[in-house]
Amino acid sequence: MNDLLSLKKAFLVEINAVSDITGLQQLRAKYTGRKGLITAQLKALSAVPPEERPLFGKAVNDLKVYVDQIMYRKDQSLKDAEQQKRLQAEKIDITLPGKPSLSGRFHPLNRVLQEIKDIFVSMGFGIEEGPEVELDYYNFEALNIPRHHPARDMQDTFYVSDDVVLRTHTSPVQVRVMEKQRPPLKIIAPGKVYRCDADISHTPMFHQVEGLMVDSGISFSDLKGLLELFVHSFFGKDTPVRFRPSYFPFTEPSAEVDIGCIFCSGKGCRVCKTTGWLEVMGCGMVNPKVFEMSGYEPDAFTGFAFGMGVERLTMLKYAIDDIRLFYENDLRFLRQF
Repeated sequence: MNDLLSLKKAFLVEINAVSDITGLQQLRAKYTGRKGLITAQLKALSAVPPEERPLFGKAVNDLKVYVDQIMYRKDQSLKDAEQQKRLQAEKIDITLPGKPSLSGRFHPLNRVLQEIKDIFVSMGFGIEEGPEVELDYYNFEALNIPRHHPARDMQDTFYVSDDVVLRTHTSPVQVRVMEKQRPPLKIIAPGKVYRCDADISHTPMFHQVEGLMVDSGISFSDLKGLLELFVHSFFGKDTPVRFRPSYFPFTEPSAEVDIGCIFCSGKGCRVCKTTGWLEVMGCGMVNPKVFEMSGYEPDAFTGFAFGMGVERLTMLKYAIDDIRLFYENDLRFLRQF
């Protein structure tokens, strides 16, 4: 019994000196391991006189339970202290500025293109697409622009071969739709188009949105009202709008749509060339010859068409003075939108 009491005292001294998990594991092996001091006392039980064994065995077991409890509490205490130390080392200084996460955003052209689509879809228009590498027939001839027609000079064309071109407008989509569907039609055709032109306001590839509406009794006043509604939805309800006579081989009569200069409020400036007006799109009533080429009866149906450049509208909306900025991928420019 005196040996057990001495073991207990020695254990308490040693457990108080333990300062880490490794030291605790070594102490556990020393006292309760397979060759530990308390384990040795249990193995020596057979040498104790029979009448003293129950009392001695209980005393050894009580000591083992006591030692296990003390070591368990010490283990928890050491783990808590280690966790607190680690948390202190990993503490976040909330006074420092945070690291922002960079997020993507829509390119200004995509933003404006989606806005144009949304406006026309809200007016009941469907969206149609067609090939960018187009047959000369659909790009020119079916639109009343036969070979050697002077109107071809209006569009500097990329020719893949004598009969295949990179489309110069999205009007071929209108012809393809009319060949497949009977009126009433109400569609827009957004997409990329290509022309041999490059300067501060032109690029070899740009985007257009063209529209077509065909039915019985469609008039120019319908066209005028629709495009005025679009301009007011896009630029603001107070934007002045005017229709100026023009010429396109696939519409008759034809017109250019102008808006009051958004830079000088119509007073006249360098951008509007002192006129107070800016051109934004072309339009007109569909030429009966285009209906005939598409298989429609000119006497039975009327319709109108219009077309606008997405880059031009974006430049006007955001006061951008160089079209090349859209394609230079300069983040300083793109982050403004």
